[in-house]
Amino acid sequence: MDLLVFKAVWGMSGNWDSQLQQIAEAGFNGVETPLPTLEDEGRFRELLDKYSLELILHVYTGREDNEKPYPNSVEDHIVTLEQQAERAAAFKPILINTHSAKDSMPYDDQLNFFENAIRVEKQIGVPIGHETHRGRATYTPWSTVQLLKDLPDLHITADFSHWCNVCESMLEDQKQNLAIAIQHVIHIHGRVGFEHGPQVPDFRAPEYEYTLKQHEQWWDEICAYHQSKGSPYLTFTPEFGPPGYMHTQPFTNQPVVDLWEICLAMTNRFRKRFEKYPNQQVKNNVKI
Repeated sequence: MDLLVFKAVWGMSGNWDSQLQQIAEAGFNGVETPLPTLEDEGRFRELLDKYSLELILHVYTGREDNEKPYPNSVEDHIVTLEQQAERAAAFKPILINTHSAKDSMPYDDQLNFFENAIRVEKQIGVPIGHETHRGRATYTPWSTVQLLKDLPDLHITADFSHWCNVCESMLEDQKQNLAIAIQHVIHIHGRVGFEHGPQVPDFRAPEYEYTLKQHEQWWDEICAYHQSKGSPYLTFTPEFGPPGYMHTQPFTNQPVVDLWEICLAMTNRFRKRFEKYPNQQVKNNVKI
């Protein structure tokens, strides 16, 4: 089983040319990003080919504008998923990551949405991972697992940092739900969260060793599950965010760490950890 590491453009400066060049030269296998604008689409495709980068695309269900602010109807979420996923599929991404539905949506509406999401996934022929995210239907372990039990074909992107934040714990009482969720993970967001936020100031700091180890244990379990079922590869994105997510100094709002550097540090740490697993290999920057 190969490891493919992606770099999110979240928080990066510059245009597509500079961003994708920087990502490729750092040795990442691919880029993770929202859909490019229609004006940038042609250049974006050229750069993916030029740098031999794989692609993970983000989509966001529901509409947020002055005419129809949140909350949206379930139909709004279904339609926006269909529209964005169809456009995303044309880029031939390795998978689509989506922020799906709303935490406040009645459960029957959530079921309706995710039934349609599975239909869309099969229709476009691209795996869709529904990110475990605050504010969305997958905002807690128990709400997500209920959906997974009712819809066994549903896939998720594991960003368990959000669950730590929402549950204000390291999920000690959620082992059974986590075990079920892990069997549906198709992509890992390698950000380290803690009881009071979705991102620690610096995962290398000794005071956050406890939460780093817990996240790595979950990631190990995901790797082991994929290896046991014969997956050809596993995808991982060190998705630390810029200020807003990243802690800053009071008054100056200066970030406490460099975003690029912290993402690269997590990439190198996870790659070394992955190499220790039996029969697994870190993939060089080569299209699969």
